[in-house]
Amino acid sequence: MLPVLGAAAEAATSASPTVAPAGGGQPADPVASEQGRPARMVVVYVLPVRDQIARPVLYILRRGLKEAIERKADMVVLDMETPGGALDVTFEIMEALGKFHGQTTTFVDKEAVSAGAFISAMTQEIWFAPDGVIGAAAPVSMTGQDIDETMKLKITSYLKARVRAISEGRGYRGQVISAMIDKDYELKIGDAVIKPKGELLSLTASEAAKTYGDPPHPLLAAGMAKNVDDLLRQKFGAGGYEIVRLDVTWSEQLAAWLNTIAPVLMGLGMLCLFIEFKTPGFGFFGIAGIALLAVVFLGNYVAGFSGHEPMILFALGLVLVAVEVFFFPGVAVMAVSGLVLMLGSLVWAMADIWPSEPLVLSGDLLLRPLLNLSLGLIIAVVLALLLARFLPQGWFFQRLAVTGAAAGAAQIAGVAPEAGAAAATLVGTHGTVVTGLFPGGQIEIEGRRYEAKVEVGSAPVGSTVVVRRVSDFNLVVEVVDT
Repeated sequence: MLPVLGAAAEAATSASPTVAPAGGGQPADPVASEQGRPARMVVVYVLPVRDQIARPVLYILRRGLKEAIERKADMVVLDMETPGGALDVTFEIMEALGKFHGQTTTFVDKEAVSAGAFISAMTQEIWFAPDGVIGAAAPVSMTGQDIDETMKLKITSYLKARVRAISEGRGYRGQVISAMIDKDYELKIGDAVIKPKGELLSLTASEAAKTYGDPPHPLLAAGMAKNVDDLLRQKFGAGGYEIVRLDVTWSEQLAAWLNTIAPVLMGLGMLCLFIEFKTPGFGFFGIAGIALLAVVFLGNYVAGFSGHEPMILFALGLVLVAVEVFFFPGVAVMAVSGLVLMLGSLVWAMADIWPSEPLVLSGDLLLRPLLNLSLGLIIAVVLALLLARFLPQGWFFQRLAVTGAAAGAAQIAGVAPEAGAAAATLVGTHGTVVTGLFPGGQIEIEGRRYEAKVEVGSAPVGSTVVVRRVSDFNLVVEVVDT
């Protein structure tokens, strides 16, 4: 069971974003004019950290940070009100915050408990609402119970080391966060004992803003504000900033669930597309396959892994495969290229690529996408084999094998050995398509059924065709305009 930072361990609330602009920049002060007013607007992204720290929160933060980097935003503000959450997700959030090179600020709106306190320590500044509270960051189990003492000591030691690494040069922050993690840590500044051994530290806004030392320095708070807008007015002046908010709705929760079943969705989608290419016309299986794979792309987009580009690449690959199957059968280059683009786009969609970093094809980047893709392919192959094994007499298999019945006195498909010599006499003869040529299938000539194919395009059931030549395996026909 994964440890969490905090006493609460309820299910994460539903979420999904309504997106606005984005960017990345240097620690943000507005560019000042001679009159002391900002010469340009400071771009600020406000990212919500609400309720339980879980995958939906990570998804909105990761996507927002990538947009902020792309837009070269000056500042990111975490609007925080959380009772804590999962430790592994907390570390992923901290890692994501470290990739943004502009100014980062946490606004503690009511509470930043446990995992919230640890994430706050990662940002350059921590501001408080007047009734804000921060603290109590000891690791506990997902049920809120204490974990094994040895494991707790290991986790606490690691967390304190992380705090020292991210708090260097930030006043008393490292000592304060350590006192929130470790009940045996005594927080003492000069002669003032702020937290004795035997309890975890929690601070109100006024306590966090209290100054200590010589020269005086706030214990933790960079300032106090009524809300995020008030915070930005204090820093940049009224009208000195442009604010972009990413609002969490229900789709992050949905994306978290969809990403857990992404291999299944990929497998079903690829199976449906395979069936569609093997059956006449375009219908349910084609629509279902495209829809299932679109859901995979959408889930990864909401999770902050990719933009729209992988979907475009997949569509291009799909078009190449369709052109090969319907118009230029036998030209393997187009089909292979299309399949490579389709599979590559799925890997791309699941890779955590950051706009601020050079693309390095490493094991860490590709391991998860390749595992998911491999599992999806295995699911598709297994399901296809099961369909072929258990449904050989059903309507589905009949349709897949293009052996549907035709009206009239048709006999077994193909040219019988004794009729092989007479096949050459069929050149120039007209026939009727009885199973659909996509590009291969069966036609009927004078009550006898033959294997046939069209060299270009396809021919639906009922079309009239003319035999142009005879190959070793079938008749090569051309559709006759009617």
